[in-house]
Amino acid sequence: MSSKTVSVTGISENNGTFSVSANGSNLTINDTISIGSGKVPSPTDYLLAGFAGSINAVGLLVAEELGIELQSVQVEITGELETKKAEGIPTRSRAGFRKIEVVVKPTSEAPLALLKQWIDEVKERCPLRDNLINSTPVLLTLLKEYKQHDAA
Repeated sequence: MSSKTVSVTGISENNGTFSVSANGSNLTINDTISIGSGKVPSPTDYLLAGFAGSINAVGLLVAEELGIELQSVQVEITGELETKKAEGIPTRSRAGFRKIEVVVKPTSEAPLALLKQWIDEVKERCPLRDNLINSTPVLLTLLKEYKQHDAA
């Protein structure tokens, strides 16, 4: 079994944003649950963007393996987000997406049967899709930062 550890580090800023360092790049996320100020993406925007990027990356890999020439791949994702729980409003709903719809539009001369094989393989191998449709253990640890006072 091969695996790779992926790590990101983020810190809240005074301007209502969250700055994240990921794989040598810096990302800025707004501090809202979903729809923010429009200046920077929200956490849910990044989740769906990452999902779209994962579909694209796996799609390109699978296309190469199957000998499919892709001119481009367009991925449209729409998520219906339940926000009540995150906002502290009592609800029986889970905090998160109620559903996510994905439309993949490859530009290719490949026959439809081959593109169907391609998308089936992409669905099977896409790691973010797997994490969204299956339960993944998530360990959340609280560490309180403290300052040690010098003894006088």
